[in-house]
Amino acid sequence: MRAPNPTVLVVGATGRFAGLVVPELVRRNATVRAFIRDPASAEKARRLGASEVVTGNLRDPQSLENAVEDVDGVFHIGPAFAPDEAAMGVGMVETAARAGVRKFVFSSVIQPTNTRLKNHASKVPVEDALYSTNMEYTILHPANFMQNIAAAWPSVVRDGVFSEPFPKTAKLARVDYRDVAEVAAIALTEARLSYATLELCAGMHSREEIASMMSEELGRSISAGEPTFGEWAANARLPYDDRQLQLLAKVHDHYAKYGLGGNSLTLRCALGREPRSLRSFIRELALQSAQIA
Repeated sequence: MRAPNPTVLVVGATGRFAGLVVPELVRRNATVRAFIRDPASAEKARRLGASEVVTGNLRDPQSLENAVEDVDGVFHIGPAFAPDEAAMGVGMVETAARAGVRKFVFSSVIQPTNTRLKNHASKVPVEDALYSTNMEYTILHPANFMQNIAAAWPSVVRDGVFSEPFPKTAKLARVDYRDVAEVAAIALTEARLSYATLELCAGMHSREEIASMMSEELGRSISAGEPTFGEWAANARLPYDDRQLQLLAKVHDHYAKYGLGGNSLTLRCALGREPRSLRSFIRELALQSAQIA
């Protein structure tokens, strides 16, 4: 059953990931209200398909109250590695519940109860807050994003090496965030995913396997690099402070010891089709490179 023309607030609507949710909602006849911090991003939000734009701060209760007024649903994804990520998420949940919001979709993380990892543990209070509301919640547990590979693609093409700071044999569950965005939009415009907690994964691959796919799609040899975390972070030029880098280093330490498990069954069922594969994602990147060349 599809809700007729709901109004949905999308947190961080111009971001690399939430920005993918906006056109999926519009495709399902939802009216999107973009919640952004920087007024200069308003035009970008409208280009993505947002009909309304509100500026504010997740740390400001009045901003949240203004943002959720008269909306039917909320899509929330927290800022990665922010020290108060949990508090901001709980604040949004509680504000939405008080305002009578009907649906709430939270983009959490795969294995949130792996509390050894701070960026996973920070999702648990937000999920817990949702259970004590009357909203129709849907909790998404996406695996490592394939879009992180896209960020490294220019260096792959330039240097012939795909590097991550953990062993090249470690297998990680990955997902194309476009599929996560589609699941979020389904949850916000239909009833069939209400009250679901969904592990979202397309498959597990080692970096050796990924480098092999890259080689085949580019038609030249790509090797799997194993830099130290410090070397990798310096080359990646991440927009993180020292504290955030320390948290990310612990994530990669965990990958080195245990990899990251995930199963594609839930994503396949939620989409009603096969999820986008890592092979197809790499093929898209290679085709884009060929067009630029």
